[in-house]
Amino acid sequence: MRTINFTEFRNNASLLLSAVEKGEIVIVMRHGKPIAKILPAESNDNNIQSWKKPALRLVTKGKNLSSAIIEERE
Repeated sequence: MRTINFTEFRNNASLLLSAVEKGEIVIVMRHGKPIAKILPAESNDNNIQSWKKPALRLVTKGKNLSSAIIEERE
């Protein structure tokens, strides 16, 4: 866990966030009081939006899918 003042955070935000990304926790202080605790986000596949997840692929042997659907409807 690293404790830094606000000015240091503002000047080195990119480097500090890279450290957080690697698992480090950063406490930001202002006037000697903690104002923020920055920690790595939980990685949870359930939080991925559905449009970012791989799509279901429908495949039939010997025919293209649209032909199979039309045949099934008839």
